[in-house]
Amino acid sequence: MELFIAIFTGTVIAATPLIFAALGELVVEKSGVLNLGIEGMMLVGAAFSFWAVVAGLPMPVAILAGALGGAASSLLFGVLALTFLTNQYAAGLALAIFGSGVSAFLGRNFGSAPIDALKPVHVPLLSDLPLVGPLLFGFDPMVYLALAMFLVISWFLYRTKSGLVLRTIGESPETAHAIGYPVVKIRYIAVLFGGLMAGLAGAYLSVAYTPLWVENMTAGKGWISLALVVFATWRPLRVLIGAWLFGGMTILQLQGQALGLSVPSELLSALPYFATIVVLVIISQNRQILALHFPASLAKPFRPAT
Repeated sequence: MELFIAIFTGTVIAATPLIFAALGELVVEKSGVLNLGIEGMMLVGAAFSFWAVVAGLPMPVAILAGALGGAASSLLFGVLALTFLTNQYAAGLALAIFGSGVSAFLGRNFGSAPIDALKPVHVPLLSDLPLVGPLLFGFDPMVYLALAMFLVISWFLYRTKSGLVLRTIGESPETAHAIGYPVVKIRYIAVLFGGLMAGLAGAYLSVAYTPLWVENMTAGKGWISLALVVFATWRPLRVLIGAWLFGGMTILQLQGQALGLSVPSELLSALPYFATIVVLVIISQNRQILALHFPASLAKPFRPAT
């Protein structure tokens, strides 16, 4: 039972940064914009949050700093891709490299001293319940925030007029512009939101998941978040499930190493990424599923008619 609890809670925790980043990218892609710079935005968010904690700022302020750092990074992408109509693939890759460099610069003086991690929430009586307590009421606030953001984004996209407008812009920006919607402005807002969520993901990594500064601490999680959006065929619930699956694979390989399985540790560490590639290959074979929710104008530049 203790092993089950450890695997379950570890899975949820490992999935949390992926949920933040992938849900943010989902909103961005629903608007017809493809931002490949999630890795860079996460690293900037992680560096800003860690710096804020080291500077003695309260934990909520540190998390906010990380979120704003990610949003500021995404603004750079927005200017390049939406204002100057730079190729979105190139702009996103440049942002990923830029974020890696900025985080390395900011973290050069952090050293390897750990910080006080974000503390789990303790709900009186409920957290002390056997089994149910550690499974449901033993996580830190950002785990619950990630689940709340899943509910909010699902409601926004499919239950509000604004969500319908966003999805319409992702399908046909010309049509949305013709009926009076500010396509570029709405895409900017979506890009900033995606950066905010990526910043939160990075903040979680540096102040909760691994409260110790390590250069390039995202370890490819930004790219996995991009893959999760495709894996989920642009649906929020599938993003959540996909993040949990990847988180579970991560924890299983850690448990396998802890149990001393006679398998090379490098192979176990690669297992989650290998599983992601396999799933993506399988999904890509069914083009009907991909086309069903694929934003038709994804990564296509749009210039309003004058």
